[in-house]
Amino acid sequence: MQTTALSIDPTRCPLCGGDNRCAMEVEKATGEPQPPCWCVTATFTPDLLARLPAEAQGQACICARCLARFNANTQESTP
Repeated sequence: MQTTALSIDPTRCPLCGGDNRCAMEVEKATGEPQPPCWCVTATFTPDLLARLPAEAQGQACICARCLARFNANTQESTP
């Protein structure tokens, strides 16, 4: 199934489809102030961001699990 910009869910990770726990999206949906999102202190490398489908770039956050998995795989492949 091909994803389109219209079907991007900003509360779901564009890599795995899991809940990305984006505090900014929770605040938009509920109107309730949220603490800063976990992602504001995270580092997303260009290599990881390049894995996003073009239509999801800037539309949905990568989840912490995918970020951790990518970082672990990167560390394992580094001599």
